[in-house]
Amino acid sequence: MRLVHLDLKGAAPRVSYLEQVFPFLSQLGANGILIEYEDMFPFKGELEILRSPYAYSEEDIERIQQLAEQHKLEVIPLVQTFGHVEFILKHEKYQHLREVERFPNSFNPHVPNTLALLKSILAQVIEKHRRSSWIHIGADEVFHLGEGMDSKNWMSRNKGDAGTMYLKHIKEVLDFLAAQYWGLRALMWDDMLRKISVGALRVALVAHTCPTAGPFLTKYAESGFQSVWFASAFKGTTGPAQTWTPLSYHLKNHLSWLKVMQALPQLAPLRFQGIVLTGWQRYDHYSVLCELLPVSIPSLAICLQTLVNGGFTEEAKRKVLDILGLESVQLEQSTCEGRGAFPGVDIYHMVEQVNGHLKESILKTLEEESAIKGWFSPYHRKRQFGNPRNMESFGSKVLKLHEDWESFVRDLRAQLERVYFPDTVEEWMEENVNPYLDQLRDLVRDYR
Repeated sequence: MRLVHLDLKGAAPRVSYLEQVFPFLSQLGANGILIEYEDMFPFKGELEILRSPYAYSEEDIERIQQLAEQHKLEVIPLVQTFGHVEFILKHEKYQHLREVERFPNSFNPHVPNTLALLKSILAQVIEKHRRSSWIHIGADEVFHLGEGMDSKNWMSRNKGDAGTMYLKHIKEVLDFLAAQYWGLRALMWDDMLRKISVGALRVALVAHTCPTAGPFLTKYAESGFQSVWFASAFKGTTGPAQTWTPLSYHLKNHLSWLKVMQALPQLAPLRFQGIVLTGWQRYDHYSVLCELLPVSIPSLAICLQTLVNGGFTEEAKRKVLDILGLESVQLEQSTCEGRGAFPGVDIYHMVEQVNGHLKESILKTLEEESAIKGWFSPYHRKRQFGNPRNMESFGSKVLKLHEDWESFVRDLRAQLERVYFPDTVEEWMEENVNPYLDQLRDLVRDYR
């Protein structure tokens, strides 16, 4: 299986955009999607507090699954069950379930309410995904595990280590799933398993799960796991504030995974079941947005076709250009030539403009225009005086630059609004446009 990960803890696309994207994914070689809803799921009842104001409706969730089915994409929901639960633990109502009181990252596994809450979250998500035969329980990066008082007490009583304690909680989650949802198979990230002994893994997890694994395959084979998945990345791993996707970096990542896949038969009976192409949208619930989905579609296309063709062959390259409506791709420069015909291509080109020219053109004008430095400094502007003769020497240039960028930004905002909800549009503008454009706006205001 080749799953594309949709990380909705930031910049969740409108369903109308997914209608355009799903056929593309299918054409490019994906056959499933891993959806990490976080606060975009329409939680009900007690859990309603977890919903974003822009959360999908129940109809949206149904529509997403119909679209997926139409394009032969299996849907696997992802529910974090241990770490990365800031969207839950940030609420005062659930603060008492934190492993460490100060940090909203991870659950305290010793409070009975933790499991009770997880059961109701899982139940609501699974209930709306009856067609799915898999569930992903996350379980990665459980920061500060073992640092809370309850955990310290547990470890001193049980001569235990944090690994055993981790497995105990995961096993409780898996036992619940096995008892309630017969035949539903579980996936989990494997970073926390890497430090845990073969014996402990064999006892706790093997019957229940497939790890989404890293380079620890021999260990998982010895532990008795029968199948394993891999996790690569097509965006969202090169910096928390990255706005442009580096193509060659992500291609190399997939070429490395192809080598691991080729070596896997030597580890029989461990079977390779699938790969998740992760596309993180934030590093955690509190960090800024990284690359938007439309910006990373060329990267996703290259990565998927590399997996399908066993390398970035001429055939893979031709198909990528063909499907995306591009003339050429420059891997090292991370640029694409040609108008393009993929969903969100206007956003792709406009973000390229913001990235390459906005900051540079504004700072160049403000920093290098000697008349501004000499006759319209912060000192002049604060006291509102200046020589009109010298001000007019730079005025028309600055006004034109301002007008051009304001017009561009209006278009960009309109394009973003077609794909995203208002909170995403505001955040992206505030992070990537306003820090530079506001300097120009202030100068123009003072000049006038």
